[in-house]
Amino acid sequence: MTTLEQFRKDLLPTLAKKLDIKNVNAVPKLEKVVVAIGIWSLATRKSIKDFDEFEKNLIKITGQKPRISKSKKAISNFKLREGIPVMMQSTLRREKAYGFLDRFVKLVLPRVRDFGGISEKSFDKWGRSINIGLQTYNVFPELSVEDVVTPMGLQITIVLKSKNVVESKALLEALGFIFKEK
Repeated sequence: MTTLEQFRKDLLPTLAKKLDIKNVNAVPKLEKVVVAIGIWSLATRKSIKDFDEFEKNLIKITGQKPRISKSKKAISNFKLREGIPVMMQSTLRREKAYGFLDRFVKLVLPRVRDFGGISEKSFDKWGRSINIGLQTYNVFPELSVEDVVTPMGLQITIVLKSKNVVESKALLEALGFIFKEK
């Protein structure tokens, strides 16, 4: 059974009961997960033009090819020129999103050094998305030591369909996320 089927079968009814929601369609759900690596500093400071290493590693982590975002305009104070690659990102939906979050919670977060839980300040003010940053992406078990030549940070944005932070937090806790105590 896939994680999406498991969510629909097991977690959805218990989450509806916990939040006291009668309509199953009103229960908070996962919309998408965006996994991104910022490559702008490599392009400007280190003059790296080949991003194959990061692309291959992001394919191993997410299971799909990332798209490269380029700068739309030049900003001279940041040495940014128009058309320079700025970011690589993959957007995961449905099965891939639930599978990625399952692996992220069970395999990656326990490997993060000094992990004490995710801060509630990571939510946006409406509670519809949460941003998690990792200092290095070599904590993913899909990558070997030889795969990571240049250590880079990784940004994970989880977008949810919910009404507020309480519902979003309840959904993420049902998926296995651990939050910091206040």
